[in-house]
Amino acid sequence: MNLEYFIAKRLITGKEHKISISAPIIKIAIAAIAIGVVMMLIAIATGVGLKYKIREKVTAFNGHVQITNYDNNSSEVSVVPVSKNQDFYPEFKDVHGIVHVQAVATKAGIIRTPDTFEGVIAKGVGQDYYWAPLKEYLVSGSLPDYTAELNSDVLISQITANRLKLEVGDSFFTFFLRDDDTEKIPNQRKFVVKGIYDSGFEEIDSRYIFIDIRHIQQMNKWKEDEVGNFEVFLESFDDIDEKSAEIYGKTLSNLDTKTLKDKYYKIFEWIGLFDFNIGLIIGIMIIVGGINMITALLVLILERTPMIGILKALGTTNWSIRKVFLYNATYLIGVGLFWGNLIGLGLIFLQSKYRMFKFPNPEEYYIEYIPVHIDVITILVLNIGVLLLCLLMLLIPSYIITKITPVKAIRFE
Repeated sequence: MNLEYFIAKRLITGKEHKISISAPIIKIAIAAIAIGVVMMLIAIATGVGLKYKIREKVTAFNGHVQITNYDNNSSEVSVVPVSKNQDFYPEFKDVHGIVHVQAVATKAGIIRTPDTFEGVIAKGVGQDYYWAPLKEYLVSGSLPDYTAELNSDVLISQITANRLKLEVGDSFFTFFLRDDDTEKIPNQRKFVVKGIYDSGFEEIDSRYIFIDIRHIQQMNKWKEDEVGNFEVFLESFDDIDEKSAEIYGKTLSNLDTKTLKDKYYKIFEWIGLFDFNIGLIIGIMIIVGGINMITALLVLILERTPMIGILKALGTTNWSIRKVFLYNATYLIGVGLFWGNLIGLGLIFLQSKYRMFKFPNPEEYYIEYIPVHIDVITILVLNIGVLLLCLLMLLIPSYIITKITPVKAIRFE
């Protein structure tokens, strides 16, 4: 039998433990651990959830990596076409981790209605376009179908629809400048609103409308196999830099690659701060919980000083006595972790299912509600880390036991 564990168990389960002087202090220490775990779980879930949601939104409209012609064009408008006759299209077999490649083209235009006008970027897409990520943001109508003959269906954002007072089924004219001669009359196209989307990402929603890529090919006088650029979707966002370098090495020398992080570097610099904030919160909570546990341990040692003296008189080593109190502290930390996980994960589940908490200023966070995301591995690592760090912090104060002499301890009151 483990003597230290046996004594610690008797101390925990004994009736005098519940009515002792240390009882309220122990409850405070357990509450501190529980509250700390709740705060850490919420910080991780909301920080990671917001980061993932923003990345997901930006990726849905751009892909992870863009393959373009090497030119001096820094705008979002396609100028020099790229041939679709590439080894990596429609399937990129030379690089693992790529799930989809699609050809697109963009062209600046002005939508004109009887009452007002609005500048937009028309994004031309074809039958290979990956619509699945956009389905979540569709608020009315349906997604266009560009698999058959050329049509005038268009997908616009809720912001653009509100500004131009357009609804599903309405038609409007859009004017596009001629690239070959700006003095000529602009190209004019009549489109019909097929669907309206709202991603909550104003930087994207206020710019893009989706049209059939064949309109842009005709206006730019491109061939059927010429497009503006390629968008590549990856299995994992975390591999974006590595895969971008691989893609660059597997494409022709006249082609360049650009990652999503390069295109929206300000946004990704901002969400990169989330990791620092999460780490800071976790560090503070562990320190607070550890200090409370140190206080509780010192009170337990003080309260059990006569017992320590008797054990020493019987020949028990200092380390064995320290282990008794460390076992006791482990139990208290475990109770705090249990209640902290129960409350924290419960709140995260409710927020994930019912979206109870929303941002007061959603336009600054690109999303209306507070997203949450957490996985089992993160939960396990967090709990094990809190337990180990708190126990390490308790090793030093437990050293006070070695300074207690048997004679003085037995006479201690």
